[in-house]
Amino acid sequence: MRPVEIKKDIYWVGCVDWNGIDFHGYSIARHGTTYNAYLVKDEKITLFDTVKPEFRDEFLATLAQVVNIEDIDYIVANHLEPDHGGLLADLVELAKPEKIFCSPMGKRAIEAHFHPEGWPIEAMKTGSSISLGQRTVQFVETRMLHWPDSMLSYIPEDKLLITNDAFGQNIASSERYADQLDRGFLKRRMMEYYANIVVPYSPVVEKTLDGVHELDLDVDMVAPDHGAIFRGKEDVEFAMQTYREFAEQKPTNRAVIVYDTMWHSTEKMAKAIADGLMDEGVGVRLMHLKSYHHSEVMTEVFKSGAVLMGSPTHNNGILPLVADMLTYMKGLRPQNKVGAAFGSFGWSGECVKTITEWLESMNFEVVDPVKTKHVPAKESLEECLELGRAVGKALKAKMAD
Repeated sequence: MRPVEIKKDIYWVGCVDWNGIDFHGYSIARHGTTYNAYLVKDEKITLFDTVKPEFRDEFLATLAQVVNIEDIDYIVANHLEPDHGGLLADLVELAKPEKIFCSPMGKRAIEAHFHPEGWPIEAMKTGSSISLGQRTVQFVETRMLHWPDSMLSYIPEDKLLITNDAFGQNIASSERYADQLDRGFLKRRMMEYYANIVVPYSPVVEKTLDGVHELDLDVDMVAPDHGAIFRGKEDVEFAMQTYREFAEQKPTNRAVIVYDTMWHSTEKMAKAIADGLMDEGVGVRLMHLKSYHHSEVMTEVFKSGAVLMGSPTHNNGILPLVADMLTYMKGLRPQNKVGAAFGSFGWSGECVKTITEWLESMNFEVVDPVKTKHVPAKESLEECLELGRAVGKALKAKMAD
């Protein structure tokens, strides 16, 4: 790739992963991603982050178009996960930097990942700053957004905020800027990223947004380490407000019905429940787990105010894909949801009890479940219809709180 000058003497020097299919366990097939790194040419030439190790040669070639690698004076490691810090040891060997800046937790991460000897590491707490010559860099720790070592770097002279994983999207594109992309497409990719990576840390997101406001940082460019860069006040405000919206997790007038089925009985129940929800004016999406990756489902869970999970009883429990989805969802800890379980059974019928316990463990507001033996008859489908209506009413009440 060619470097891109995003501000005078500040360059994007990242790599595009056109064919990426997996990102931290969620599917990015069809969209890929980028690993963004940034280089500042000042009296002290400074590199912010690196890229995934698989892109070593491409990254070094991109860097070499801007600077002699041995002339890099400082390296800032905003986050040490391998897609950002994976080539840190290589750069230390090639550039022999004067200093490596990271957060206090980042110092521990460097020691654990690389077992360095004699590296010139300096840990920077929130409020710390360094001079590059004509520019300064101010640091803001963002612990658990989304690792303990994460931090932001702010260059006030250029009104540039380098945010690491915050505000990221998984988009492989020749376009480097958010305003070059369709806004709906961009927000969808931001939501997928947030729903599958950031949502457990929503309190930290709100604290970080408040902190940026309280520090009165004048920002006209937000440069994340994945996806497009937000330039101009309008797009920066869009990024900030979108993250505020995501972090608040207010319930919406939407429901997602997630299920697996063996002989289509549970599927018939799902469709009847959908009719009941629609009777209450709730938007509905049905997602059969054999047709969707769990990360696609999680994005719908995130944007929905109600989540209904269905499975037939299988080996005195639930089908494996339903268990997988519940495990994945619980780890991401979505908030402010109404939930309900449903399912069919042949003998013992534990499915709804198992799913209900999962939903309760996630602090969902749970509506009484429905189960049916074998193929649902008219009476059973009427119960499913009523379940949909009951969830719709509970969702409206929650939205009104």
